[in-house]
Amino acid sequence: MTWDVLNVIGTIAFAISGAIVAMEEEYDILGVYILGAVTAFGGGAIRNLLIGVPITVLWEQELLFHIALFAMTVVFLFPKMLLKHWRTWGNFTDAIGLAAFAVQGALYAVEMGHPISAAVVAAVLTGSGGGIIRDLLAGRKPLVLRAEIYAFWAILAGLAIGYEFISTPFELYSLCVVIVILRVLSYTYKWSLPNRSFFQRKGKKLHTKN
Repeated sequence: MTWDVLNVIGTIAFAISGAIVAMEEEYDILGVYILGAVTAFGGGAIRNLLIGVPITVLWEQELLFHIALFAMTVVFLFPKMLLKHWRTWGNFTDAIGLAAFAVQGALYAVEMGHPISAAVVAAVLTGSGGGIIRDLLAGRKPLVLRAEIYAFWAILAGLAIGYEFISTPFELYSLCVVIVILRVLSYTYKWSLPNRSFFQRKGKKLHTKN
């Protein structure tokens, strides 16, 4: 039941996210549905390939496809009602998808008997893979590669579940809430990981001595 609920939450969140990004880029109705579907299911498909799950399992999720289709249709039919709140709630919706899919992906790997490293990879790919594909198709810099902390929270979920610190349904839902809160805090307060750049903020190259 926990797995199913997380699947539904993540699918709705990412389908809406992908559909709205497509509409921001002025894609037609087919583009909206394609980008929404890729966002909702792309991460899971990549995860399945890497941890040894047959890719055909994706086509057994007929209910989730219907749920995603319904969510994208609502976005397309009532854009003004949703888009005017997107700047406020868009990142929050994406945070919900990240948390739900990261936990679900890690659970998938653990239940298959894979090691902790696989749980971490499954969490990251399931939580952020669809978003990466979405941003690339929309011609945007992937959110996971930006300065704000994103995939790191999926790594924490993978470690917590891989080491079996968290296993009961209540603990898993609590972990989802914690990840959402951390993600919201990270983009609200601009938390970032250390980085290096060869360019200054104005776009000029740094001068280095021979």
